[in-house]
Amino acid sequence: MSLRCFVAVDLPEEIKLKIPEVQQKIAMDGLKLVEPELVHITLKFLGEVPERRIDQITDALARIRFTPFQARIRGVGAFPGRTIRVIWLGATGSFEELAAAVESALEPFGFEQDKRFSAHATLARVKDPSLSRLLSERISGMSDLDLGEFTVERFVLKKSTLTPRGPIYEDIAEFRASQ
Repeated sequence: MSLRCFVAVDLPEEIKLKIPEVQQKIAMDGLKLVEPELVHITLKFLGEVPERRIDQITDALARIRFTPFQARIRGVGAFPGRTIRVIWLGATGSFEELAAAVESALEPFGFEQDKRFSAHATLARVKDPSLSRLLSERISGMSDLDLGEFTVERFVLKKSTLTPRGPIYEDIAEFRASQ
């Protein structure tokens, strides 16, 4: 049996509480909003992982050493460009270094290498590409939107179960910063 997994930094509650207000500004038919409590910063998507390998992966992630760092959730943007597929909140802080450490720790397991890491938290997925122009207009004035700052002191290995009503995330293991 396998589990669909990813490694992520959860957003603090005080930031998650501000997400519905942002989503309300972009909401429209053809857009699938992410439930605010599920919004996170993905460090690495692992995909389907054989259950027997979870302990080894957990051990590898537990060896990562990082110090707590300040992060800020700021700005709304989109991937990939002219045709929008994802609308995101920007994230600044030492996420690139942490993602690189995760990538390095998991390299022996043969996961596909991330081509280019970009720290963000997905707000919505675009189901109708014809909305790209309208969405670009809606988010154009939101680049300075600031949802706040927090200290990243942990990251998690999560399991994702896909259901017709949306994904269900469960923490498998938590990894804390070295003080």
